[in-house]
Formats: sequence, C-alpha cells, structure tokens
Amino acid sequence: HKRRSTGGRRVSLHMKRKFEMGRQPAMTKLAPKRIRQMRGRGGNLKQRALRLDHGTFSWGTEVASRKTRILDVVYNASSNELIRTKTLVKNAIVQIDATPFRAWYEQHYGVRLGKNKGNDDKAA
Repeated sequence: HKRRSTGGRRVSLHMKRKFEMGRQPAMTKLAPKRIRQMRGRGGNLKQRALRLDHGTFSWGTEVASRKTRILDVVYNASSNELIRTKTLVKNAIVQIDATPFRAWYEQHYGVRLGKNKGNDDKAA
C-alpha cells in the first residue's frame, strides 16, 4: 500500500506467509451449542463457537459471576443486521436469564429480588 515518492508502486519484500493467514469470522449465532475445533499454529486446537445459548456473565457491582442462559440479542452498535440475525459478537448487548443471580442475591443478602414490597406478606 505504500508508494514511492514519485507515486509508483513498491515491490513487496516477500510472498504471503502461512503465519500471516487470517480466517473468516465465526459469526456465532444464538442457538443450541455447536462448537468446532480449528487447528492453529504449532498444531494447537482452537474452539470455534458457531452457535451458543449459554455464557458466563458478571454482575459488576456485586462482584458475582454465574453461568446463565442467553435469551436475546437486544442491541449492537455496529449493525442492526446483527440484532436481526441474533449474532453474538463482542460488545453486543444481550438479555440473560437472571435466575442464578437472583438466587445468589437471596442467599447472600437474605432479600428476594423481583417481588413487590407490599404484596409478599399477602401472597404467602
């Protein structure tokens, strides 16, 4: 891409190398889990997630991490098509099942989340 000061093209210094190779993005979809193994440099194996429906999420203010179900892709700043096709990428905003976090909160603090304050005595 660099050119000479006269505007002419430069000759490349070497041919393409195997270690410079890139691959197509995985474009992980929201569906039951499907993972393929890819061979990497040195014969190492990488995991390529084609479909996922679970993940480990962190509740930052409470410093709690739990594995939970992913319900939906809600927002993606890069493209609306990624929302429509339910593609899981970095920085995508997803809706998750809060049950593991609700159970942790109740066990840790002794307070039930998601209930109205006045109605829990009448319902019991």
